[in-house]
Amino acid sequence: MHAPLKRWSKAEIAALFDLPFLDLVARAHEVHRANFPTNAVQLSTLLSIKTGGCAEDCGYCSQSAHHETGLKASKLMDADTVLAAAREAKAGGSGRFCMGAAWRSPKERDMPALTAMVREVKALGLETCMTLGMLSDDQAGQLADAGLDYYNHNIDTSPEKYGELITTRTFEDRLDTLDRVRNAGISVCCGGILGMGESREDRVSFLHALAAMPTPPESVPLNALVPIAGTPLAEILKDVPTARIDDVEFVRTVAVARITMPASMVRLSAGRESMGDTTQALCFMAGANSIFTGDRLLTTGNAGEDRDAALFAKLGLTPMRVQAEAAPSCC
Repeated sequence: MHAPLKRWSKAEIAALFDLPFLDLVARAHEVHRANFPTNAVQLSTLLSIKTGGCAEDCGYCSQSAHHETGLKASKLMDADTVLAAAREAKAGGSGRFCMGAAWRSPKERDMPALTAMVREVKALGLETCMTLGMLSDDQAGQLADAGLDYYNHNIDTSPEKYGELITTRTFEDRLDTLDRVRNAGISVCCGGILGMGESREDRVSFLHALAAMPTPPESVPLNALVPIAGTPLAEILKDVPTARIDDVEFVRTVAVARITMPASMVRLSAGRESMGDTTQALCFMAGANSIFTGDRLLTTGNAGEDRDAALFAKLGLTPMRVQAEAAPSCC
């Protein structure tokens, strides 16, 4: 049973970051063991169901129409192709299937196809997650009626840093969509990207923004920036290697996320393919208990199932089994 939710101040979160590293990791591990099965990690699979051509100008993203990254825009994937990928993900041990579309927001003409994907993927016994950009109340309601389990909409970074990275929508816009998702009865998946030149103060503020939500996100993906040629952030950071987050600070951030959001799944997301086994082991020790499996995350590489299987065997980890509730049968 989860303990009552503690409301963390920024000063308290900053104090956690300042703890000696081993003390911080030990404390986070205790919190993890009190709230989740030990040595069990949730496997999720992420599929890009519509790639490129996004109207947003996120400075880190290869899918933005504002950046020359060489990525060709695609149309929305057909349901049969999505279902085939979902079956393959389930066979590989994934318990959650995440579908991402590079949109500022979905168009109404696409909603029937999207809700059908949710229903059909859920019928396979998988948890479902979608990330489609900003939603209206009606769109959130349609996804909820289809049985969507999770909606991903990352805040990306601290409120203070946000405007340096994105100008086409505000931090408050993102919070508004999260409110619509929550009000529709869908669980929230929300995290961000580390290593975008932010300070530790930014990381404190980022985690505070998540933990201070009326209900903290049920899933918190933590990405390490993968610089992509042609994106503004890759150009800015190219000559400033110290702006990238180092492994110890990344593990610290995982640990603080676990302590401040004890009931949330904390997921190692993009950037994991460049982490060694030792860094990943420390992340699991610090409370991470979810990963994306497979060799692709939207447009960036991922560790791959063979490497993950070898890592799990080395560490004595097992996939966390999740059985989704049945989707509504009709409407």
